Amino acid sequence: MPDATYVRDAFARIADRYVLTNHVLSMGMDIWWRKVVTSRIRKWKPQSLLDVASGTGDLALEIQEACPDCDVTASDFCAEMLAHAESRGLVKTVVADALNLPFPDRAFDVVTVAFGLRNMADYPAALREMNRVLKPGGRLVILDFSLPEGILRAPYRFYLHKILPKLAGALTGEKDAYEYLGGSIEQFPAGKAMTDLLETCGYTATDATPLTFGVVSVYEGTKA
Repeated sequence: MPDATYVRDAFARIADRYVLTNHVLSMGMDIWWRKVVTSRIRKWKPQSLLDVASGTGDLALEIQEACPDCDVTASDFCAEMLAHAESRGLVKTVVADALNLPFPDRAFDVVTVAFGLRNMADYPAALREMNRVLKPGGRLVILDFSLPEGILRAPYRFYLHKILPKLAGALTGEKDAYEYLGGSIEQFPAGKAMTDLLETCGYTATDATPLTFGVVSVYEGTKA
């Protein structure tokens, strides 16, 4: 699992160009992925939502606009990233470590984490902490990278390890901040491995939905 200090410092260095870089590296698909997640959440009509590892606030901003009656809070352990989220219009932000969230038990109807769980030092501990702040029956939604199956797997891995770090380095001037990305995706639990992990951390009704041929996946779990 990634080193927390390294990850925080890396994100602080690329904060200024993070949003643009994501759009370029995903060829704009990251916008659609967040809309898929937001569409699901809007149907639930939550009153309170916590976006963990919110970064520059992309998902939280999408939800804030789509669900005007929901009290959206964004947390991240990188203050530089959250500063960008605030400048883009995110109303409530809290600098916080996902392994030690400064919120009471049973505080939120929904907890989301987009492209953030993979960067945490302890996946089970983070999932249990998110479970703690969820209300009974509340939902967790995870959006993160996975690996395609079949014929696309090999070319995607080539892009992930050989092309993406160089392209990201050219866009941000911080190539090393992206060199760990491929390895982190390879090691991150996906599909049934993730739903099994969710169940061991106190979630029921778990589900995994691959998007864009499996390049990313959406995971859901409900607090028992």
